[in-house]
Amino acid sequence: MIKNFRFTLFALLCAAIVAAAVSFWLLPSRAETVGILLPDNSEFVSIGKRVYRESCASCHGVNLEGQVADWRSPGADGMMPAPPHDETGHTWHHPDQVLFNITKLGVVKAANLKNYESAMPAYEDVLSDKEIIAVLSYIKSTWSEETRARHDAMNKSYKAKE
Repeated sequence: MIKNFRFTLFALLCAAIVAAAVSFWLLPSRAETVGILLPDNSEFVSIGKRVYRESCASCHGVNLEGQVADWRSPGADGMMPAPPHDETGHTWHHPDQVLFNITKLGVVKAANLKNYESAMPAYEDVLSDKEIIAVLSYIKSTWSEETRARHDAMNKSYKAKE
């Protein structure tokens, strides 16, 4: 009787382990990143939040709210104000690689705009690639699941076109 109980217990334990492994393998995970950003990586998000506050918040706002309410119209200097990076802005309308390039190279160089002036500096000599990815990961981590899912779908589409 004890042998049967041990065998049954062992068989149930093995079945539970196999079921858990299969479930883990089949269920989609937010850890499966799409693009280069890591919004679910707490280390990157923490670094990104610090770097954002040090290097970006003075223009884009401490709470990602942007420079001015009407960020879609040029300022008195003729340049576009810094847009918000929260969901009211357009950051999530661009794939990861485009956001990375704009941050690293600046808008003018990244978009190859010859006759365009922008107050957005290039950060290639200021921040490392890891810091840029961390900042963008922090920004994305603040978006709703719905917005993040739409952004992930855009990244998939962008990657498919490469």
